[in-house]
Amino acid sequence: MSPREQRERLYLDHAATTGPAREVIADMLEIMASQWGNPSSIHRTGQLARRRVETAREAVAQLLGGQPNEVIFTSGGTEAANTAIWSILTAAPSARRVVVTSAVEHAAVKAPLGKLDQNQWELVQLEHDAAGRVIPESLRELIMQRGDEIALVSVMWANNETGVIQPIEAIATLCADHGIPVHTDATQWVGKMPTDVTAVPVDFLTFAGHKFHGPQGVGVLWVRPGRHVEPAVIGGGQERGTRGGTENVPAIVGMGTACNLASAWLEGEGPAGMAQQHATFESNLTTAIPTACINGASAQRGWSITNVGFPEVESELLLLALSERGLDVSAGSACSSGALKGSSVLNAIGQQPCQATGVQYGSVRYSWSRDTSAAELDTAIGITADVLARLQALQPGPQQMQQA
Repeated sequence: MSPREQRERLYLDHAATTGPAREVIADMLEIMASQWGNPSSIHRTGQLARRRVETAREAVAQLLGGQPNEVIFTSGGTEAANTAIWSILTAAPSARRVVVTSAVEHAAVKAPLGKLDQNQWELVQLEHDAAGRVIPESLRELIMQRGDEIALVSVMWANNETGVIQPIEAIATLCADHGIPVHTDATQWVGKMPTDVTAVPVDFLTFAGHKFHGPQGVGVLWVRPGRHVEPAVIGGGQERGTRGGTENVPAIVGMGTACNLASAWLEGEGPAGMAQQHATFESNLTTAIPTACINGASAQRGWSITNVGFPEVESELLLLALSERGLDVSAGSACSSGALKGSSVLNAIGQQPCQATGVQYGSVRYSWSRDTSAAELDTAIGITADVLARLQALQPGPQQMQQA
């Protein structure tokens, strides 16, 4: 795709990945051009690279409200989540063999938990409401009954398909009161909403830089002091022995720059303004397309994601038609694109209150970044309404079906 073609497209799939900020690109190019040393080397070239890595670590810590020595760099959010889960389970006492999670987790959590030996571990999913929001009382009851058996609770902060925000503070507080380790996949939260790890008692928090204008290929595992880390990648002793392999210095520096930009944006009116834009988009969309149904609308949701169900249309067909019109959106998690299978999140939450009984809905995820304008969102609504009308016109009516 040429640069001109890219500029002409309307990209609303930022939950999958965001474009790196200009400042991020500039800093990464500087590293690759002149500060490409191995940060483990003791000579000056290596130590210049080490200084840039540690400066980036400080930027990540500031964004999280934590300390630099609590930050571990990984290859992405998936590796970070895998490491968090592995670390907690390997340190669990033999009497604790119950693993607790939700039905709407990202594959980075769902897949490793699904690989656990069922003869050694018991996987329990918490109850959730119609929007997929975990009901804290269900966790409270489980802890009262089996708290001494629980090795781990892993619940994401904000859902990657619907944007639904989970009650992480309530969940983490319940677990902290009973000595149960907590991991949260905060990939769709960090960099978009204020985060303070000193105020929310999670033990492990994971995310990726490319979700808020950082580079792909770098993630963060934040670990509360005193918690054990079992490396998923060994050899070399980098990251204070918690993640082997030479650090990806350009990506780490880019992550640091993205964190600085996000911190500055969060200190202003950024989140409040985007929340209003989110509400306006959904109001305008449902006005233009009255049959549209917002998935997860009954719960508090992040400003960057709207998941919409459209009656009697297949998601894949709609996505292709929208893409042909220059609008890039998604049917759900980018990690499952091309699989042509239903969303596990939408299957878990089931029929929404705004959906007609017995009618199939194809769902589309619109997701944007802090740089997306209201005009772009209005354009997306117009394209969607026009494409839907054209698709519906091509569908055979009842009389045509009978003649066929």
